[in-house]
Amino acid sequence: MLGNLTLEELIAAKLEISSRTNISPIYGVPIWKHLQQIVEDATLMFAISVTQTPTEAATFLGMTPYNFKRLIRKYNMYTYFNRNFDKLVK
Repeated sequence: MLGNLTLEELIAAKLEISSRTNISPIYGVPIWKHLQQIVEDATLMFAISVTQTPTEAATFLGMTPYNFKRLIRKYNMYTYFNRNFDKLVK
């Protein structure tokens, strides 16, 4: 069932579920303003999960290893998936 949903539908469903867990809708949260950061963070997590090394992840994303490592530090992704990957990034 989840495999038939588009990425946009999954994001919308996740936002809807998140808003239902609170008593009222989540007002005042600047989702639109931070959307680019949210997407970059999720994309980095995905690249880390499907690759074996930081260099491979950088190539997968179409960036230099230096820029990839800079983003890993920016989003504080250390130890997100495994410590061996983290050692290669530092």
